[in-house]
Amino acid sequence: MGNVYGYVRVSTSEQNEDRQLLAMQQLCIRRQNIFVDKRSGKDFERPQYRRMVRKLKKEDLLYIKSIDRLGRNYAEILEQWRLLTKEKGVDIVVLDMPLLDTRRGKDLMGTFLSDIVLQVLSFVAENERANIRQRQAEGIAAAKARGVRFGRPEIEMPTQYEQIVQAWEEKRITLQQALQECSVSEATFYRRLRRYRQEQDEKRKKPAIKTYTF
Repeated sequence: MGNVYGYVRVSTSEQNEDRQLLAMQQLCIRRQNIFVDKRSGKDFERPQYRRMVRKLKKEDLLYIKSIDRLGRNYAEILEQWRLLTKEKGVDIVVLDMPLLDTRRGKDLMGTFLSDIVLQVLSFVAENERANIRQRQAEGIAAAKARGVRFGRPEIEMPTQYEQIVQAWEEKRITLQQALQECSVSEATFYRRLRRYRQEQDEKRKKPAIKTYTF
């Protein structure tokens, strides 16, 4: 029996890995043998995963919480599974799917059944992510159609913004003074200035409405 390892992955730094870590700790895996990556599984450019693979040896045992922790791509998941189990000679246990435990059924039939389950689950994981992305895109499009705005709320300019811009353009105040008056960064100031000038140009281009007295 070799060493026991655990691999944990969350897609972004904002996501919490505690649920996966707790599952590994309940298996009494040593903390130094648990590798954690906080980045997307769209590829395998993950430092902790690569470091773990270098350490893995024949007859070691690797635990993962679910099959999609190995990645997001159907073909890549299968390739990594083949690399770990066939080339490295490592056993893998997927905690959320007891059928995916390479310690069991090492005969031809057991291997055949495990391969089928692996391919089905990998396909389902990738398909579900594609569905999630589509639902997110549809939800965002629907929200935008309702007038919902995404991203940071825009910084409000002070009511005397035009006077501040005029004073700055006439060199009666410095740029730093203008920034302090508006409570914005230099980048924000120039961005709003471009919009302000564009709005002024559009106003000047509008034809005057003639009024007639009868």
